[in-house]
Amino acid sequence: MGIIQDKLRELLVAQLEKEGIGDKRVLEAIGKIRRENFVIDEMKKYAYDNIALPLEGNQTISQPFTVAFMTQLLDVRKDDKVLEVGTGSGYQSAVIKELGADVYTVERIEQLYKKAKQTLTSIGYEIHFRCGDGTLGWKEFAPFDRIIVTAGAPQVPRELLLQLKPGGKLVIPVGSKSAQELFLVERSLQDSPDDEPLYSRAKYFDFKFVPLIGEEGWKEIN
Repeated sequence: MGIIQDKLRELLVAQLEKEGIGDKRVLEAIGKIRRENFVIDEMKKYAYDNIALPLEGNQTISQPFTVAFMTQLLDVRKDDKVLEVGTGSGYQSAVIKELGADVYTVERIEQLYKKAKQTLTSIGYEIHFRCGDGTLGWKEFAPFDRIIVTAGAPQVPRELLLQLKPGGKLVIPVGSKSAQELFLVERSLQDSPDDEPLYSRAKYFDFKFVPLIGEEGWKEIN
């Protein structure tokens, strides 16, 4: 079974490269991680299909292409301090950790938080975990070199912008509850003359994520 899974993982990496993922470090990271460890039992046979899969709490583990594309946009460097909003299964956390980052991840759903922490810790990843409202970031450890949000927001949470280092990057899906566009937000190295932070934004194609719930996200799912 392990040999079959290894081959399926190789095929997935080749598919991602064919679909436009050009960052070799991201492809290598995905090639190392056993995605079957992050999906629910009845979905393990689909672990290396390039599709999103259901998790507990009406959440999902993102499509591998989405994980790879967002990680590529994030442009993680070794020893970067990275905040992830929405731990989910923990798969995205693992990919970022494989790139050599110091990962801080926040999950609002306690069931997912506990399971992801158990999964990642058992594999041997040293990651900082917190159960709470990720739209407020993690002030105690701010600022961050990189921030990634894995759920769809109505707008970019101001608190996350404030917790981004000068020169830092934030990747976040923004739009309605049913469809979003992916944004790459970069903070300038220099602030404005009145000491206000300056940001640039680039917009990418459409994605669909579960709603980002929290004080600076959607107030309710319905």
